[in-house]
Amino acid sequence: MAELTLIPGELRYEMVRKIYEGGMGVVYEAQQQGARGFVKRVAIKVIRERYARQPEFIENFIGEAKLVADLIHTNIVQTYHLGDFEGGYYICMELIRGVNLEQFIECLQRRRRKLPIELAVFIVSRLARGLAYAHSKTDRDDRLLGIVHRDVSPKNIMIAFEGDVKLTDFGIAKARGFLKDKEGEEVAGKPEFMSPEQADFQITDKRSDIFSAGVVLSLLLTGQNVFKATTAEESRQRVVECLLPDFTTLNPDVEPRLNQMLHRAMARNVADRFQTAEELLYDLEYFIYHKGYGPTNETLGKFIRELFREEDDSSAPKTKGGTLKIPAATRGTGGTKDSGGTARTRARTSGNVRGSSLFDQIKRKLR
Repeated sequence: MAELTLIPGELRYEMVRKIYEGGMGVVYEAQQQGARGFVKRVAIKVIRERYARQPEFIENFIGEAKLVADLIHTNIVQTYHLGDFEGGYYICMELIRGVNLEQFIECLQRRRRKLPIELAVFIVSRLARGLAYAHSKTDRDDRLLGIVHRDVSPKNIMIAFEGDVKLTDFGIAKARGFLKDKEGEEVAGKPEFMSPEQADFQITDKRSDIFSAGVVLSLLLTGQNVFKATTAEESRQRVVECLLPDFTTLNPDVEPRLNQMLHRAMARNVADRFQTAEELLYDLEYFIYHKGYGPTNETLGKFIRELFREEDDSSAPKTKGGTLKIPAATRGTGGTKDSGGTARTRARTSGNVRGSSLFDQIKRKLR
């Protein structure tokens, strides 16, 4: 186990294992140790070397951290701390004991299990709750921040084994005063989950996230993404041009009312969509609860625990040896979360931090 000492005697992290490796960063499980035997399990995100010296990326990374630090909601991953060590940034955040939605879907497929309709709707209803909160977030002067996540996709939706559903990774989000974006010049996100306006290099608003949430729901209900193609460009083209199918033909258990909701959520014309995440949330919850009792966190938790009970986790990355110490001068605030795998069209990266980067040091210590 490698020890990363940030503030001797006050704040110390012991890196346990690598959780996830994405395109822009790597996330580790760690133990935060405090006074008199205090221990808290957290997640630590470290920027990859090739991004660690790009001013624009670092500026947005810090902006994301400051933004997400104040997003406190049960359906959004909580953040704790942003630190700086020799120009390398890391973030401490809530550790979710569970999997992301992509891993959840892959496990369903491996075990040839079908996700019940009500649980699929429940998952996206919790996602809608998180989006509704983020979209309505204001600053200290009660001015709307205009947050648009822009990367609502299975890798950025976490499901805890207790049944909590949490949205994460605001790395390419729009938010007034926090992050810079180049909408109209470049498009960032996962192509097969983009809204038509996002895929077509247009300016987006909160209704773009609603479209993406609809795509996630259709994937959970049918096991396929109707926009996914061989290449990112082809996927974007399908999002812009492809007509939506009758989802009742893809899964006979999808009721006509639910099919209508999917078509409204994924309407190509933004004026025809649900106009707010609250509207989407209302229809989703009415669908699963209008007859009385419906799914809860406990219902989902029981399902996912049973699903993964026989999964072999022996392949989980293990860490060994090595101690990395960071001087006591290290200070920071904020926090964020990265799940990786986001495409950025027309964006270019250059440069590479050599052996002095924080990421590189941790990587060497944890081999």
